[in-house]
Amino acid sequence: QVQLVESGGGSVQVGGSLTLACAVSGHSDSDTGDRYCMAWFRQAPGEERDVIASIFNGGGNPDYATTMRGRVTISQDHAKKTLYLQMVNLKPEHTAMYYCAAYQRFSSDIYPCSAVRSTYKYWGQGTQVTVSS
Repeated sequence: QVQLVESGGGSVQVGGSLTLACAVSGHSDSDTGDRYCMAWFRQAPGEERDVIASIFNGGGNPDYATTMRGRVTISQDHAKKTLYLQMVNLKPEHTAMYYCAAYQRFSSDIYPCSAVRSTYKYWGQGTQVTVSS
């Protein structure tokens, strides 16, 4: 069973930056054969939960939602078993709950992770980001 715990959310002013972290436990890292797609999702009140960025722990380049490209960077630290989301130049419309998610991939082939919410089996509890002017 994979457990995901987000941290790093909070309040920031327009134009500010935040780095979210997602601590991963309950599975082995890619060097032992386990393959996972990891992603960050965002959900504002009354809106759908949409993917922001995703990354495969077995290699390849990360993928970004078009609307967030250039504003966020997803990365992972295998030693710390932590997924990160760096966000810059934040605006009020970025106020939302941010979720870390994962699903296991049973192939070592490198191709983009899914952008579909229902594909992701494991979810964190979310961390709130509030951007104020």
